[in-house]
Formats: sequence, structure tokens, C-alpha cells
Amino acid sequence: MSSKPVRIALLVLLALSFSLGCFGSGLVVGLRAPATTSAFINRVLEQLPLIPTPAATPGTSLETLFKPFWQAWDLVHEQYVDQPVDDEALMRGAIRGMLEALNDPHTGYMDPFEFQQANAPLEGEYEGIGAWVDTSGEFLTIISPMPDSPAEKAGLKAGDKIIAVDGEDMTGVDPSLVLRRVLGPAGSTVTLTIQREGEPSPFEVRIVRQKITIPSVEGKMLDQHIAYVRLFTFGEKTASDLRRTLTDLLDQKPVGIILDLRNNGGGYLNAAIDVSSEFIKDGVIMYEVYGDGRKISYRAKGNGIATDIPLVVVVNEGTASASEITAGAIQDYQRGKLVGTKTFGKGSVQSWTPLVNNEGAVRITIARWLTPQERQINGVGLTPDVEVPLTEEDLKAGRDPQLDRAIQLLLQE
Repeated sequence: MSSKPVRIALLVLLALSFSLGCFGSGLVVGLRAPATTSAFINRVLEQLPLIPTPAATPGTSLETLFKPFWQAWDLVHEQYVDQPVDDEALMRGAIRGMLEALNDPHTGYMDPFEFQQANAPLEGEYEGIGAWVDTSGEFLTIISPMPDSPAEKAGLKAGDKIIAVDGEDMTGVDPSLVLRRVLGPAGSTVTLTIQREGEPSPFEVRIVRQKITIPSVEGKMLDQHIAYVRLFTFGEKTASDLRRTLTDLLDQKPVGIILDLRNNGGGYLNAAIDVSSEFIKDGVIMYEVYGDGRKISYRAKGNGIATDIPLVVVVNEGTASASEITAGAIQDYQRGKLVGTKTFGKGSVQSWTPLVNNEGAVRITIARWLTPQERQINGVGLTPDVEVPLTEEDLKAGRDPQLDRAIQLLLQE
């Protein structure tokens, strides 16, 4: 049977979820950095009594609003055939269902395991197959495989849908739960059934999981004295790694820089602003637009070391979120040309806020972002200035026509 302490705990969690917009101090696009400390949680709890009552109709109290919920809670405890029921699972299910009712693919609940795994890539390492994924659709979808990862070696590509795991059909299963099945300890094996556009039928891929160490930045000098910089993610160390890489390359007096953002699934907003600021001298990098009409601008920091050198950015369908912020700003200011294929189109901002008692976190869409020219990217993507496809034949032959075209553009300048 339900008890008063259980009800109080659930009300605290539900009220906290309702108040996330007020307390999220995030720094991420597509995954805002949680700024949680015990002091933060205490401040939230202290202010809970002051939260305006969310009401179905004007004047409905929180107690009245939740009477049907508690009635259902009691009925489950009184009548469900398999007792005792798992109260913690019911609580998590209540939060998940509440957020799903918003009908936003990027808003949802993450249990403790999902939250830990979702943050791992930005922290530098985790165990799994090594791919950035999209959990917002019907199936878990590959955004891009990580370089030199089991996913890349197995031939997974952007847009691949995982329709079965170890032979079990994933139709109708929440993609976040499918992700849990794909992840696992290093050395273990997982068999994925892949549905790929253009393929006549699904096919299976067997992958041995491993510890994935995620690089942040790669830099080198190409022939004809061209500097090449590839960003793999927008994580905690990306800005500092990029500054060191650019310093080393610029000391070699290159004629221009190629910034490769292909298959970069994004990351922290502050990293995107820092990265963009290395190439854009001044001005707005992006706007955040909230539901109440507020618009917040993020400007270049004015301390960039590569703001004048010729620049070309290479993008593809795996370029998403924070990557699109950087690419969109560079394109709007005509700081450099975009080469490749249309980007992913992830232009909304999520606040990830951990819940009390280590009960996971909630991810809530709090805003959408626009480029400096106020272009909407969400669901649209960025169209390159020079469109260059990369075909299966190119990959098999070891060719990279997108990079080749970027080099040509720099030499023309």
C-alpha cells in the first residue's frame, strides 16, 4: 500500500520536474551541461513550496490535480496480481510518462544508467560500440560512427536504424531502452539488425564492444601547406585542445585551414561558442529563442587566433547540433564556405537536470536556436555552399571528394 513518505517523495520529484525551466543553468545544445551540486538541490527543495501550482483548470490545486494519480497508485498496490510492486519503477515510469505527454522527441526521462551513458561520450570514454545516436525517432538511429571505433569498422553509417538487438525485434521499444541493450562491457558481443536506406532488406552486423576513448581534435598539415583540423565532438576539453592545435599549425604558416565537422554529433554549447570564436572575430554566434518570446544572443569572445586566415568547413549528414552552430555562424558571416552534404538539422536546446536521490535526470527542450541571420536549423539543416556527395564507391576506393574540393577552394583563394 502507498504511504505518506512515498507520496511526499513523488510529489517532490514531480514538482522538481515542473520547475526545471527555472533552475536549469545549462551550457549545452542538444544536451545542456547539468550544473548540479548539493547546494543546488537544496535551493530547489527550499523553493518547492513557492512553485506556482500546475493546474488543469484555473483554481485547481496540486492535491486535487493528482487525486486520479494517487487513486491509480492505490489500485495498483491493492489489485495487481504480482505483489509487491516496485515503487521505484512506478515512480520512474510516472516521470517518463509525464514527459512523453509533451510529445517532444527531445524531451524525456533518463534513468540513472541512461544518464551515465549519455554523459560518458563528453567525458572522454565509455564502453560500447562507439557511435553517436539519435533516440528521438521510431528506432535508435546512427548519427555517425566514431573514428576507428567498432561501429566504424563494422561499416555502420549515418542514418542506419537499429531494428533488432541480438535477434530481438525493437519495434515499439523506446530507443533510449534500445540504447541500453547496445551498450555493454568491453569484450562482449552484440548483434545488430540494421535497416539502411537504399538496401533491399535488413542485414545483421556483429560487433565486439570495447572501451571507447573519444578524441576531441585532430590536426595536421596537408600537402600544399594547408592546415587540416578535425573536430570529433564538442566536449569539455575541445576548446583548449583546439587552441593548442591551431597554435601549432599556425606556427607553420599555412595558406588556409580546413575545418572538418563531418560526423560530429555536437555537444556543449559553451564549446561551440569557444570553437566558433577561434574563427569569427566579432558578432553574434547564435540566438536562443524561448517559448515566451525571449531571445538570448551568444557573441564571439573576441580572442580567436584564426579569424583572418582563409577557411573552408566540411560537413555532412552527421554534422549535428553544436557542429551546426559553428558551421552556421561561419556560413552566415561568409567567413568560409561549407562543402559537403546537408547537415543533420538539430537546432533545439535541452536542459539536462539530475533528479534528487540519484534517480536519473530529465531532458527538457527549453529553447530553439537560430543562426546569426536568424535561420531556423531544426528539422532543416544547413545546405552547403558547394554540395559534394561522398558515395559508397568513393569510400571503397579510399577517395574523399569532399576534402579534395575543400582543398581546391582554399588554393583558389
